[in-house]
Amino acid sequence: MNQVPTIKLNNGTLMPQLGFGVWQVPDAEAEKVVATALEAGYRSIDTASVYGNEAGTGKALAGSGVAREELFVTTKLWNGPDRSWDRDAVLGAFDTSLAKLGLEYVDLYLIHWPRPMREDFVAIWKAFEEIAASGRAKAVGVSNFRPADLERIGAESALVPAVNQIELHPLLPQAELRALHAERGIATEAWSPLGQGKELLTLPVVAEIAARHGRSAAQVVLRWHLQHGNVVIPKSVTPARIRENLDVFGFELDPAETAALDALGAGSAGRRIGPDPAVFDA
Repeated sequence: MNQVPTIKLNNGTLMPQLGFGVWQVPDAEAEKVVATALEAGYRSIDTASVYGNEAGTGKALAGSGVAREELFVTTKLWNGPDRSWDRDAVLGAFDTSLAKLGLEYVDLYLIHWPRPMREDFVAIWKAFEEIAASGRAKAVGVSNFRPADLERIGAESALVPAVNQIELHPLLPQAELRALHAERGIATEAWSPLGQGKELLTLPVVAEIAARHGRSAAQVVLRWHLQHGNVVIPKSVTPARIRENLDVFGFELDPAETAALDALGAGSAGRRIGPDPAVFDA
């Protein structure tokens, strides 16, 4: 039985709080990996144009036997520096993503990066307003947007992003951004929720909490996210870990354990492992 809770986005759309990410999964492998995730019980799948695996992901969705209305599919606009992103370019990119996925609609469409130096994300968001109004994306949002970027959209559009997908883990807790999201009714979604490599997962405090619960370090960190209300999209290509990452609803962290994990990112700007959204324009 699928036991993943849902959160209600600001337009009423329901989104599973735990999903499956396919970053760095080659297209040739995506069909098998996503099929494994769906068989394990995941119903939310997160891909992106730049990942190059929308087609493989779509094949897995089509062959899964899971009804479309039970799935939550996210993809993202790659608003790269190689072209000008006017309305027609945005709408064309969206059409291409739908075609590769083999879907009539997606549940969530995100602007992948703000690229503030290009001064074009507000114009892109205007095209997203059209996409949302058409019903071909049940909800629209952003990814990697900073408080200043969200303020800019809020000043120029009545449509509040449903989601901001950001780098977020105990070493980079993003307290300011999460507080702004709560104030504005924007759901917080974490990419790289387990950090990168083994650094976070081998910290003594994480290992101690995991041993106390008879769980893996990854399960403990995912549980930390869920209890903070974050949406998470862990990624793995290993069937056992795919299943393990979903099995995080049979235990809870107590307040002291949550506080101990919170403290890992306290007192500093945090440990960012991905690009800085203020300067990223690759």
